[in-house]
Amino acid sequence: MKTIVISGINFFEGGPLSVYKDCLDNIIKSRLNETNKIIAFVHKKEIFAEYADKVILIELPKSRKSYLYRLWYEYFYFYFYSKGKNVDVWLSLHDITPNVKAKNRYVYCHNPSPFMKTELKNLKYSYKNFLFSLFYKYLYKINIEKNIAVIVQQDWMRQEFINRYKLKNVIVARPTVIISEDINSNTPNEQKNKYQFIYPSFPRFFKNFEVICTACGILEEKGVTDYEVLLTIDGNENRYSKDLKTHFGKLQSVKFIGLQERGNLFNLYGTSDCMIFPSKLETWGLPISEYKETGKPMLVANLPYAHETVGTYNKVVFFNSNKPEDLACFMEKQIRQGNTYQNVVEKKVMHPFARDWKELLKMILIPTGE
Repeated sequence: MKTIVISGINFFEGGPLSVYKDCLDNIIKSRLNETNKIIAFVHKKEIFAEYADKVILIELPKSRKSYLYRLWYEYFYFYFYSKGKNVDVWLSLHDITPNVKAKNRYVYCHNPSPFMKTELKNLKYSYKNFLFSLFYKYLYKINIEKNIAVIVQQDWMRQEFINRYKLKNVIVARPTVIISEDINSNTPNEQKNKYQFIYPSFPRFFKNFEVICTACGILEEKGVTDYEVLLTIDGNENRYSKDLKTHFGKLQSVKFIGLQERGNLFNLYGTSDCMIFPSKLETWGLPISEYKETGKPMLVANLPYAHETVGTYNKVVFFNSNKPEDLACFMEKQIRQGNTYQNVVEKKVMHPFARDWKELLKMILIPTGE
């Protein structure tokens, strides 16, 4: 029996938590927990209650209190824990390569912020996240060469890691993307007098809501008003959304509808005509994958992450996410049904490559357990 340790002590919601649970689900599905000792370090056991009888859960609830606690656990606590434990595999799921004693180490890197150009104007929206993202490039570097492999979700991030950190083994592992059967691509839009765009996202500065709002301002100045854009914010979420509502709240075409429950969002996918996705930074970009299921047009940022997430599709237009005038042009063409779509085909990803968690576990865990 081998000892396999998995750590992700800051995960409590959203995509990162889904990654952790996908990992554990596939370990259990592959019955690796029956032939190996699986230890999972988590923020709180209650978040992982469904795994309590299948793996050993160890909670570190202070991990989210401050970055200092996080770094203490990663670089000191884990080292003393691992000494004498004869750990065969240590899989860190949260970007940082911990200082541990283990025969084989892997780190799963989600955060693409070190590879985005930083702008000082965004410091006011979240100075802690802003400064930590600057620091992240150095956190990534610590101990990274001690891993058997680094794991990322997209090929463009692999190239960034190889170029910046001179790594030789970076695995591209696709995330599990579960598309709800509730997405209805044929729900009629009862307000057909107006073409309807949607941008579903939580308001963070890199989500780039302002490029849409500025584009709408350009269109309104031209007298183009037979459309509306649904933004899933209302101005009360944080300082960024408040600023957006203050600066663009008078635009007739922009509707601040607030955050939506998943069921409501899927209904909006069905009634809307086109999605705009201008985000400058994504680990994956789940709404792109979801909206593809409708078969409807998408206007998407011309960035590496977006090209990989879109994959093969015949109703997409890529636009410069820094140029609202370009977006305004494409929006007007879309309203008039005059866009020329780019019929894109998914590019082949070179090995090492895992299409899902099952393949990834075969690469890093199963050889150790058998």
